[in-house]
Amino acid sequence: MALSAALIVAGLSGIGLPPDLMGSAPREQDWSALAAEVRVVDGDTLRLGDRTLRLSGIDAPERGQSCSDAAGRWFDCGAAAAEALSRLVNGRSVLCRVHGRDRYGRGLGRCTAGGAELNHGLVTAGWALAYDEDDSGMLAVEAAARTAGRGLWAGSFTRPDAWRRRN
Repeated sequence: MALSAALIVAGLSGIGLPPDLMGSAPREQDWSALAAEVRVVDGDTLRLGDRTLRLSGIDAPERGQSCSDAAGRWFDCGAAAAEALSRLVNGRSVLCRVHGRDRYGRGLGRCTAGGAELNHGLVTAGWALAYDEDDSGMLAVEAAARTAGRGLWAGSFTRPDAWRRRN
């Protein structure tokens, strides 16, 4: 009798059941979209069919954010960052490793298009900043872009997070 009661309690509490049986989502997922389904929303956001994904570990300027180039001329650096992301995608299918969600419910992940890593590529080109202070590799890539004066680093700009707080 005690054994059957213990089995009933264990069954009701879910002990011994696979964790995903109770509705928990996997920690990581792969999302992909064919080239025709990929849309660049801004410098760090993609639409993959009906899903929206934010590139993790980076922060790009917002559309409408003004920056200046090396000659002091003002331009929309958010639009320039989105254009840089479009060039990296280059009409190819995209594969992303999603590892969470941001505060707006968008998937967060690292993506590739044709083997090119998009998150890394934007920071290398100077059109996004490394966002994760614990990612020393991405911080080194940002430092190299800054030293070479690529993208945003060719002129002057307000960090995207500071620009969003002011607007």
